[in-house]
Amino acid sequence: MKTQVKALVVGGGAVGTSIAYHLAKAGWDDVMLLERDELTSGSTWHAAGLLPLFNMSFATTHIHDYSVKFYKTLEGETGLNAGFAVVGNLRMAQTDERMDEYMLYASTAETVGVPYEWLTPDEIKARWPLIETSDLKGALYHNTDGYINPADVTQAMAKGARQRGVAIERKWQADAFHWNGTHWEVTCTKMVEKGGNLVPSDEQIVITAEHVVTASGNHAQTTARKLGIKIPAIPVEHQFIVMDQDPELVKYRAGGGAEHPVIRDADAQSYVREERGGWILGVYEKNAPACFEYGVPDSFRADLFPLDLERIEEQYLAMIHRIPSCEESGLKDDFNGPICYTPDGNPLVGPAPGLRNMWLAEGFSFGITAAGGTGYYLAQMMVDGEAEIDMAALDPKRYSSNWMTTEFAARKNEECYDHVYILHHPDEERPAARPLRTSPAYDRQAARGAQFGFVNGWERPNYYGPLDAPENFDHDARSFRRGGWWQYAVEEAKAIREGVGLIDATAFTKHVVKGPGATQFLDWFTCNKLPKVGRINLTYALTAAGTTRTEYTIVRNGEDSYYLVSAGAWTEYDADFMRKAAEDKMDEFGYIEIQDVTTQWGVFAIAGPKSRDVLNEVIRDADPKTALSNKRFPWLTARKIELGMCPVNAIRVAYTGELGWELHHPIEMQNYLWDLLMSAGEKHGMKLVGARAQNWLRQEKSYRAFGTELGRDATPQEADLPRFIDLEKDFHGKEAMLAKGIRSKCVTLLIDGPEDADPWGREALYDGDTKVGRLTSGGYSVAFGKSIGMGYIRPDLAVPGTKLKVKMFDKLWDAEIAVDSPYDPKNETIRKDG
Repeated sequence: MKTQVKALVVGGGAVGTSIAYHLAKAGWDDVMLLERDELTSGSTWHAAGLLPLFNMSFATTHIHDYSVKFYKTLEGETGLNAGFAVVGNLRMAQTDERMDEYMLYASTAETVGVPYEWLTPDEIKARWPLIETSDLKGALYHNTDGYINPADVTQAMAKGARQRGVAIERKWQADAFHWNGTHWEVTCTKMVEKGGNLVPSDEQIVITAEHVVTASGNHAQTTARKLGIKIPAIPVEHQFIVMDQDPELVKYRAGGGAEHPVIRDADAQSYVREERGGWILGVYEKNAPACFEYGVPDSFRADLFPLDLERIEEQYLAMIHRIPSCEESGLKDDFNGPICYTPDGNPLVGPAPGLRNMWLAEGFSFGITAAGGTGYYLAQMMVDGEAEIDMAALDPKRYSSNWMTTEFAARKNEECYDHVYILHHPDEERPAARPLRTSPAYDRQAARGAQFGFVNGWERPNYYGPLDAPENFDHDARSFRRGGWWQYAVEEAKAIREGVGLIDATAFTKHVVKGPGATQFLDWFTCNKLPKVGRINLTYALTAAGTTRTEYTIVRNGEDSYYLVSAGAWTEYDADFMRKAAEDKMDEFGYIEIQDVTTQWGVFAIAGPKSRDVLNEVIRDADPKTALSNKRFPWLTARKIELGMCPVNAIRVAYTGELGWELHHPIEMQNYLWDLLMSAGEKHGMKLVGARAQNWLRQEKSYRAFGTELGRDATPQEADLPRFIDLEKDFHGKEAMLAKGIRSKCVTLLIDGPEDADPWGREALYDGDTKVGRLTSGGYSVAFGKSIGMGYIRPDLAVPGTKLKVKMFDKLWDAEIAVDSPYDPKNETIRKDG
């Protein structure tokens, strides 16, 4: 058995074997996989093996699409049949709103190239007469996917990995991980059978590996403890039942009827597929409990929990309604096993927080579907430095160890499980484990009608609803079109364009970077010129592949002291990347100190033509009338000011594109400052504004947002941001950025869409009948009175005035590329003097 390898993969389920296979295929010829039991003995063995292409995430859709295509090649390569039944996937809708959901997804699928077709109830009945269709509105059908045998596909990938030189060792458990500065030393123990249990023996070895990947499935909590980190991957019980033969089904198939597709009755929270003349019913019911919150017991191997039929009675009766012929079929077998979940349903794939060369592939609720693509894209990250798609949405650091706990993960994972078939509105907000992180002004905001969104654990106002709402007013009215909140966001956006609005931006990520090496480090770490003392700059940190890793607003407080502001959703993601980069450069540049000060500073953003008038009411200065003038406080500068008794680090910048300031203040003085500003703003008609209106306003200014326009699949040049790139200096990722050229280009579009809907930023863009790009953001423009969006298209089309089409609700709508910053392109309002 080897004791020194390039990469060690821990976990022999479908995900682990795929990673080992793809690392070898990508060129690493010294890869080992360890499995504590037998291959597939975790969740893989009791998975239903479905391969659903349906997913609202751009990255996850790519992963699933790769898996489906890859699995079809395995038999040709390995000689092993992976058991792939390409029967298709039929997603039925009982309501118009469910059809709206499918139409939004379908447009997303087009951006990836996933084929689909629409079926009417009559067309469904004609193809598969055993399905009851009288209460259906229609269905979305994927004919390229279906179901697969989880054990067979895993063994096929394992054989393919062995053929490429991967060593696969079973009955070895990774017990301890130690980083020696250059490599991982992994202490492994031989596991032996004893009384039906798997127990550690006295035999141990230490394997030295340059890279380690954990794909430990249900054992993620044990893995986290061994690594000294937190991972919000906790299993939830999932039930499915296998029924005896259905005589009508047997008769239908004997008469030449085609095998049914995987039948997904989302409104009944269940899926059904054929199984040897009978049916398998799987459900995603409410009240399914989390399990193994603190680790899997040693006695639990390829085991199951007792079936809880009462919990799934409603779904069982719904199946009888959908396939009436199964009513007399008996129960043949049942499965109730643990399947790992995460709070948002996406797996955790990427570098582990705080650790070098440690990679996580955990939390797969759809592990068979995602295994192939995860191996492919994670191998790209490890071998090439970055994947060809933006994997940030799956990054393990999206749940910060500063606030994420076991209790939080367990409750949110239960919620995620019972939301699998809930309508996934783009504006949905899930209530479990909330509120958790609140700014001091939370209660004051709630009292004024704030309806909150969840961002990195923080409660952040999305919009402010009416205080005089009737008792039956639904603040949670969601929609795939314009939800109940839309009219209030319109008024908030107008307030900033015409008067003044106040936004709580406390969730912003904030870091202090200082020390003798700080200036040289940041100059190398980011692509723009560093600001002078007292000034600010917008800049980007790049990946080694030259794509955008993080967006920063940098405030220079001193020669070697900087205050960095970045997106609120990515605090640990930003911190981990920056700290590791600084450690690598400490010997070259000198000492660099990095402090996460996010929770020390609150932020209010005040913006609009009257914002200076409001601040003039409360500023304390020797000459208050000129304190905020262009002469004393120019655009893109930072100053320390006093508002009443509150010291404020004020930055003259506004994400909305209006005259405005960000007011960074001591968090403990937030309520005082809130009350002061609310009192001063009353006579100026100041309105409270939420994140949704702000998102629309920033699109009117073509302000790119990290996680949408800015990500690890496009360079700052492709984002069309040359003014923020200093090509005269050397910076991290520069050569790779230049080598990529311009593969696509970011543009802003004004859209003549449906009267009752706006794009969400997931839609395909067309030039005639040719798909030429996709939206990354969308919304409504109060300045232009129509829909607006931002996205990426072919570079040759990225010219103002170009006419395109946007796919919304299965129709193509007119769109035109606008000039960059279509609202106030000369920045006259934002520079307004007073």
